[in-house]
Amino acid sequence: MRKISIFGATGSIGQNTIDLIRRAPGDYDVVALTGGANIARLAQDAIALKADIAVTAYDDQLPALEAALAGSGVAAAAGQAALAEAAARPVDWVMSAIVGAAGLAPGLEALKQGATLALANKESLVCAGALLLETARRHNARLLPVDSEHSAVFQGLVGEDISAVERVVITASGGAFRDWPQEQLKTATVAQASSHPNWDMGQRITIDSASMFNKALEVIETREFFGVAPEQIEVVVHPESIVHALVGFRDGALMAHLGAPDMRHAIGYALHWPERRELPVERLDLARLATLTFRAPDPARYPALQLAYDVMDRGGLMGAVFNAAKERALDHFIAGRIGFLDMAAVVARVLAQFDSADRGLDEAMTLDTVSRTDHLARMEADNAILDYVR
Repeated sequence: MRKISIFGATGSIGQNTIDLIRRAPGDYDVVALTGGANIARLAQDAIALKADIAVTAYDDQLPALEAALAGSGVAAAAGQAALAEAAARPVDWVMSAIVGAAGLAPGLEALKQGATLALANKESLVCAGALLLETARRHNARLLPVDSEHSAVFQGLVGEDISAVERVVITASGGAFRDWPQEQLKTATVAQASSHPNWDMGQRITIDSASMFNKALEVIETREFFGVAPEQIEVVVHPESIVHALVGFRDGALMAHLGAPDMRHAIGYALHWPERRELPVERLDLARLATLTFRAPDPARYPALQLAYDVMDRGGLMGAVFNAAKERALDHFIAGRIGFLDMAAVVARVLAQFDSADRGLDEAMTLDTVSRTDHLARMEADNAILDYVR
């Protein structure tokens, strides 16, 4: 039995991971499950999977978690120190699905134990890609991608020499507003941005899909994970979400990964790697699909994409600035303080301010310097948002 932990167990990725585990319970020994405020779900899953410990990120939720787990034999804990302790428990495989920069520290701790880290937390690579990869190398740990696009690229590279890669094409659904008139985006609401046409995801990532900030993060993640140059990375809008990514080689060939829009494809590949096992996902009927469409993303509609290339050009700790500003702008949009289009404007302003001042962006990348930069960028974003408050 493989020992596994799931960080972010109550979110969409975590729940899909648990679905696969429950289909082969004799194969896994679940050590730790972590979550946020959904205590009922966290406790229910921890009891069903006979986990050793369940951890909520929120200290004030500990009494509720202890009550929900009473008599089950599952230990309860809360807070950031408890997350780090859970990540330090020896396991073979960890799902890193905590949303946002908060997923970095537990991911690093898991890598220090030599575990295989299935990375659904793209923000970790955006904020601290070099640190994450070096930690994995130093502790003989392995990183496996779980984003559908990066899993597709990873699979397309099996047996291939990375030096033969000419380009990497990642696809984007275009999100909730892909067919809206540009002028209408000014009045887009949180509810409208929270409804994805193809994927069943959490609210934050669904809104990020509508603004294409999610794809901007994935562009940077592609650079960090596979070591390709920014100019080799392309984005195309593919409304059907059937082709997840393509790898282009110097002989002109394109290797594409196709599959139904179901995250269990990528999760299952990482869970069973290096094997392929049967998965409970839809099989494509190509004759019924008939047509797959692609188009270039409109820079005016999706300014986040250019910001990603600006971040890669700058390098250093600018990825941490970008992610922190994006997270705060999203917080304020969800709270109704700024409009949908204001998010990109706020992030652009924060990037410009950090690039024009001595903010230590070229300091050595450590957890401390990344955390400090993240904190400063969030403060700067909050200040910038004052100019856009409705």
